[in-house]
Amino acid sequence: MTLVIVGAPNRKHMEEAVAAFEAAGYRRIDQLNGLRDGDFVLGVDDGGAELLREADRRAIKYVLVHDGDDDGHTGGTYERAHHRIGAAQRDELAQHLRSRERPLITCLAFAYKNGAPSEAALLVDARFLDNPYWIPELRDLSGRDPAVAEFVMKQPAAGHLLEDVQRIVRDLLPLYQEKGRMHVVVAFGCTGGRHRSVVLAGELAERLREIEGVDVDFVTRDI
Repeated sequence: MTLVIVGAPNRKHMEEAVAAFEAAGYRRIDQLNGLRDGDFVLGVDDGGAELLREADRRAIKYVLVHDGDDDGHTGGTYERAHHRIGAAQRDELAQHLRSRERPLITCLAFAYKNGAPSEAALLVDARFLDNPYWIPELRDLSGRDPAVAEFVMKQPAAGHLLEDVQRIVRDLLPLYQEKGRMHVVVAFGCTGGRHRSVVLAGELAERLREIEGVDVDFVTRDI
């Protein structure tokens, strides 16, 4: 079962986003009760903070998508989103999030200033590494740029960390599968979610793509 919660800054925008998921085969629901096998989408346009807290309290697994601009709600769907998208990304993401036969590992980069992702199986704080932000020629770049990646990965601790995380993920993935959990999120956080966390998440994704029979996703939540 896959539950996708879709937030948007207003009702019209939310309805359009939910309709895209319905077109991809998701069944629309209006509350958290009665979930069963299948793929479901639930739309909110008021930030959804209470609903998200209730889902967390009940240990309901969900993927949180925010479509459009910031909703302005503390603890809401924009602030906590696993995926922030616009209209152009709806169809692709809807297909990507469907129930899976092959396990998916998402290597996620995020900013601590915007809150840690609640769905992470492993959460790694990258703020112990030297920050490219303080290098003038690197500040406006991101971890997707080779110069930033080189700066981060030349620090020995970065390589040691990735080796350990890669080993842990390989060991834990079969155990998650035994419990029916087909989507595992490994999240790397740094202050702004732009440099160190992006490099580490990207590097881990490349390494994990060597595992046969596993899909790997690289997501930069805050850039």
